[in-house]
Amino acid sequence: MSLSNSQLRKFKAAAQHLDPMLKVGKAGLSDGFIRSVDAALAQHDLVKIKFAEFKEQKKQLTPQLAERTASHLIMRVGNVLVLHRPRPVEQTPAA
Repeated sequence: MSLSNSQLRKFKAAAQHLDPMLKVGKAGLSDGFIRSVDAALAQHDLVKIKFAEFKEQKKQLTPQLAERTASHLIMRVGNVLVLHRPRPVEQTPAA
């Protein structure tokens, strides 16, 4: 599912006020890091991630990260990227 231009603008504006939650470090896109991003996306609609390491490979790693977490890349500016994944709607139990 792709996002409309108005949705992208809304998410980009909201992302301006976020601090990076996670940093890509020496381990890169390890399974543990992917799980951390996945958990953050389960709690928050938008997640800002900073490249502390692998800065030269960020253009190649960013789409891989979005794909592995089933999220949308909202923006990548400098060494920071923002991902979005809608939180699942909680089902209320039937009475």
